[in-house]
Order: sequence, then C-alpha cells, then structure tokens
Amino acid sequence: MLHADIILKSDHIFTGSEASCISGFVAINGNQIIAVGPGDGSQYHGEQTAVYDLHGQTICPGFVDAHCFFTGYLLTIAGTDLQACNTEEEVLKKAAEYQKTLKQGSTLLARGLRPDFQQLSQKRLDDTFGNVPVIFFHDGGESCYMNTAAKTVYQFTEETCWSESYWRLLKDILGNREFSVPAFREYMKMMNARGITSVKEMGFDDFYGFAEVLAQLEEEKSLTLRVHFMSQPVAAPMDLLYGRTMRDRFHGPFVRFSGYNQMTDGSISQFEGEMKEPYLNTDICCAKNIDWVALKKDTLAADAEGFRFSLHAQGDGAIAKTIDIFAQCQKNADGRLVNRHAITDLECCDPKDPQRMGQLGIVAEIYPQIMSIADRESKLSMIAEKIGSARGEQYWNRRKMADSGVILSCATDLPLLYDDIPQSIYHSVGARFPEGGEPFNEKNTLTTAELLKAWTYGGQYNLGQEDWLGTLEAGKTADIAVLNADVFHTSMDEIRDVKVSMTIIDGKIVYQKQ
Repeated sequence: MLHADIILKSDHIFTGSEASCISGFVAINGNQIIAVGPGDGSQYHGEQTAVYDLHGQTICPGFVDAHCFFTGYLLTIAGTDLQACNTEEEVLKKAAEYQKTLKQGSTLLARGLRPDFQQLSQKRLDDTFGNVPVIFFHDGGESCYMNTAAKTVYQFTEETCWSESYWRLLKDILGNREFSVPAFREYMKMMNARGITSVKEMGFDDFYGFAEVLAQLEEEKSLTLRVHFMSQPVAAPMDLLYGRTMRDRFHGPFVRFSGYNQMTDGSISQFEGEMKEPYLNTDICCAKNIDWVALKKDTLAADAEGFRFSLHAQGDGAIAKTIDIFAQCQKNADGRLVNRHAITDLECCDPKDPQRMGQLGIVAEIYPQIMSIADRESKLSMIAEKIGSARGEQYWNRRKMADSGVILSCATDLPLLYDDIPQSIYHSVGARFPEGGEPFNEKNTLTTAELLKAWTYGGQYNLGQEDWLGTLEAGKTADIAVLNADVFHTSMDEIRDVKVSMTIIDGKIVYQKQ
C-alpha cells in the first residue's frame, strides 16, 4: 500500500466531477492524488503522513483565474501612495519626499488619489518637477494627472489613461526587475492566499521580456502558480513567430504559452459596448470604431497556426460578431472548434447566442464578481437609460450559457477585481449587489456547484489542462484549495465572510491561514 504524505479529511469535498459534495478524504503522495473517497483514509496512513481534519470546511480543486493582468497589479503598488492626501500641497510634499528615494531623473509615480480629488494642474506639476516625468494616478488607475515630460515620454494623456494606451509605462515598470520580480513573488503569494493555483495571464505584445523571468523561476522551482501567458498585441501587430517560439519553449507543468487576446468593444455605460440594436434615444449601436476586419484576420491567422484566441466582448452585438469570427475557424468532425477560443466578459448577451457558443465549443470567461463594483440604483438606472429593461433582463445571463452547454470559466480582469470565490457566490449565485436586498436577474444565476466547477474544472478546460488538473480524483495532480466553511449551506448574508484556509499546489502546501 502506497502511503500518503498528506491526507485531508472533511465532510464537504467538492470533487468537481459531481454536483454535490462527498464526505471522506483526499490522499496525496508526492504531487499526485492517490485516493479520494469515503472514510478517514487510514489505510493510507504512514509514519510521515500529515493528517488535516478539516471538518466543516470545503475542499475543492485549485481555483483558476482565466483572465488577469500582473502588469496591472504592478501599477497598483508602484510609486508612493497618496490616498491620505487631502490637498494639493500634501500631494506635492509627499511626492517630493518620495522622489528623494529615486535615482536622479527617474519617472515619479504615485497612486491612490481619491476619485473626487481635482486640485492639481499640469502647470503646477511642470513648475514643481520640471523635466522629470510625473504621473499621479487616481485610485483604480483609469484616470491621472501628468506633466508635460510624462506625456512626451509615454505618449498618452489624461484623456487616454487606460492600460492599452500606457503600455510604454507598463513596459518600463515590468522591465525594472529589481521591482517587478519581487512583486511577482508577492503576487503569487496573494493569489495563493485566495486559493488560486493557475492563471491565464495577459501580457502585452511580447510580455516585454518577462517570459525570461518565468523561465528562471520555473527552473528554480520557485513558482507557486501555474502561469499560462497570452500575447495581447498593443504596440505592434500580432507576432506569430513570437507565439511559435514561446509555445516551443514553454511546455512544462508551470509555464505555458496560451495564445492571443484582443479587445473588441467597451463599456455599455459609456455607449462603447456594441449592441445589436441602437441605444435608447440614439441611432448608434456603439460609440467605438471597432476594426472587425482586423480582428477576424488575426483570429483566423492564429487559429490556422494552432493558437487559441480570446476576444473580450460586452455588448450583445460584439458577442454575436465574435461568435461569427470563431465560426469560421477550424472545426472537428462534430462541428466544434479545434482550438479552445474564448469570449471574455459577456456582460449582456442575446439569449440566442449561448446556444451557438455551446454548439461551437466556445469557452466563456465570465466575471462572477463584477456586481461587487456596482450598486443597484446606479446599475438599474444605467440600464434603463441606455438599453431598456428588456435587454437588461439579459445582463449576466450565465444560466442560459450553462443550459446551452457552454463551458464556463471564471476571471477577474485583475486588478479590476481580486479573486474572492465566496464573494463570487454572493453575486453570481445569490445575484446580490454589494448592499444586499432583492436578487437582480435571479433567473440568470448559477448554482454553487456550477460556479465552483467553473472556477476549477472550467478554468483548467479553458487552459487545456483538464486531463491532469481541475478535479479531485486519483491520478490527478494535487492542486487543491480549502474554504473554511461549508459554502453549500452558508447563507448569502454570511458567505462573504468565508475565507481560504489552505492552498496546495503540486502536492505542497503553499498557503495556510494562521
């Protein structure tokens, strides 16, 4: 009898293969699950076996974030924090003190300005800091103050303050290895503490050389996160040679190249989500000029080379056009796509389209925590004003996707959201806005089991790793997350208090709540 190194026991084991939990044990030897079943697993006990009695807690396969940005995370920790500053003088004083810690001429970054802080001017920044590039971000990183030098160096403005525009800045920050490598180690710890064991990481263009860091960390065996990185062309056209090189180089258990990603439309609240029918009281379906011809060309070219593509689409029109593009990709004899192309976000979907997704085998990358950054009054007001209640009934319709056979996976667009599986249950199962109250579009929700499966098996299916990860069964690799309560029977009023208590990757405990 093979003895286990670790045995986890609980009356709530979600294997990912069934809709309900089992009571019993999970036995791990090395990096592999050797048994899952009823009882206490005593037959696998040895002298060195560590036994964890997790009575009342939920044992799950490791969670997968299928769309996140380490580079975005970097921006949330780069520079000095101005959150406590209330006046222009306080901001400038704090920034000047921080500048003294930097090398002469270095870009001066700051973050955390309150959204309502409107007291700075470009002239004041120019007068104070001269030719040193200065960028002060509001909390969230989607608006900022800049001086003339920063605009010259980084070639974006306050009006174009979003990640695809400030890629030059992200390249600089990522290229500062003294900062970015330790930050990535902290990033992994943060993700592990949230039960995340695998990620699909968005890297602009050629990830600005950060693949070399991943290679080194993998060689050192110091990765505690399985990283599948994508290329999102921003500064240059899609580079298939880069993709072939990365695919050939990275094929180990911790680092893989996962294809290409692109944006299509934008936010419905800004009229930038592409709708099938015009916005109310307008004659426009989308305020953005989306180059669907170029998106189709890139997708088909990548597909022909065996690469997968994910396209970010929010409005029902953009979702339908994305499906049309994928429908022209390579198919198996059963009519399903050869490559696992995905649609990200899917905020407001025509109920006809999930059936097409299911038939083609298009993977959905949903944001199950997205309601956490909204409130009922403003969201319903926006829907009523922009698209009307009929189309609003299709908001976040994950139920239709699941019923149509679409494989669901979960994502955060981190740093837009930070992984919190219990919070995702509150919003995508409970259909509550943060303040609580009556569920919103309750008919569109998932069950807890469906959502956990999306976070686990669905994520690994998305990444093409479901044969050895994503469920708890003998023979699979031991990537496991433990939630410190029975999430199937915890009330919605209390579910957001649940936390991750343990995370295991490759058979090793990488996080344990004290």
